[in-house]
Amino acid sequence: MASYSFNDVTATIVGGGGSAILGAGAGAAKEGISCEFLEDKDNMLVGADGGYVHSLRPAKAGRATVRLLKSSPWNAVLTLMYNAQSLSTRLWGKNVLTVTNIVTGDNYVCTGVAFQKHPSITWAEDANYNEWTFNVGHMDPILGAGY
Repeated sequence: MASYSFNDVTATIVGGGGSAILGAGAGAAKEGISCEFLEDKDNMLVGADGGYVHSLRPAKAGRATVRLLKSSPWNAVLTLMYNAQSLSTRLWGKNVLTVTNIVTGDNYVCTGVAFQKHPSITWAEDANYNEWTFNVGHMDPILGAGY
């Protein structure tokens, strides 16, 4: 029987203006971190006679979303990075984001990473989380079998 814990997830972003810890211990919200590809890897075309052709698409673009509790000190670090990188294309889109589960062996390496936008902020009766979304130029995943 296998088990899982977010405590085994490490995540970092490194780029202009600093670096931040985003995994376990960073004040991640219950919703945690997600990575998704923007495009399908395959497109299949079916002909009038039932023939078909597959098109292998080379794109590895994706989106990564990190959700940090309002109280996480890493929100301030990400804001400073966002502000610094927003000043020049010399720094924009050059972050590296890595998400790893040290027990299962899952590993996502994201390069060519840019902030999609600064999180929307809501002040309400109960605390919530800040959702940081990143556009990823290349996402290289490995889903391990560390169990």
